[in-house]
Amino acid sequence: MLRDHLRFVERALAQSKEQGLILDVGCGGGLFLQMLRERCQRQVAGLDFSLDAAHVAWRRSGVPAVCATLSRAPFASGGCAAITMFHVVEHLYDPASYLEAAHQLLRPEGRLILQVPNAACWQFLLFGERWNGIDVPRHLINFRLSDIETLLDHCGFEVVRTKHFSLRDNPAGMATSLAPLLDPMARRLREIPETPLRRLWKDLIYTALVASCLPFTILEAACRAGSTVMVEARKKK
Repeated sequence: MLRDHLRFVERALAQSKEQGLILDVGCGGGLFLQMLRERCQRQVAGLDFSLDAAHVAWRRSGVPAVCATLSRAPFASGGCAAITMFHVVEHLYDPASYLEAAHQLLRPEGRLILQVPNAACWQFLLFGERWNGIDVPRHLINFRLSDIETLLDHCGFEVVRTKHFSLRDNPAGMATSLAPLLDPMARRLREIPETPLRRLWKDLIYTALVASCLPFTILEAACRAGSTVMVEARKKK
């Protein structure tokens, strides 16, 4: 499921040809960085606001990670070949401060890769307030692509490439909007008591629902109205 993210970042690295650190902001358990390091043989590091997440990245994925905010990150200015932020900026009170910090940390031809829920998607029109991309109160800002482009321009970046489909996020997001009580992650976080058999049946139904959502999510993405948008940006010349 992460391979489309990996391919997007690999293409950005190939285009920029910069060497240096690849920093994943909001790294969680570090699985993405572990896979990227294995595929590209590049130096990687993670940053997360959660100390528990940073510990998991170190212990389980073997990825060096720090607990900090990007605006106060312990990395050298101009030392990063790429900075990734998958589903991060919608959680921030001041996303511009993170993008400005990324501008300082990136090398001249370095790449910034962002992914956010797309508030201009068909799913938002279909589900309204039940669309899982809103995710109140965890998401503080709902972005459209035009909003991201304006924010990046304000912070000294220009957009190189966009992508409206994520195999990991778009079909699963629609399935969760349709049946939020079946979402495995939500059930785990809420610590809902389940027998092993009941858990298995819910997981199987949810998986089937995700698969059934795939054609619709491919179509909306082809029309540039996918429920997520991934952006590659570089410093303005």
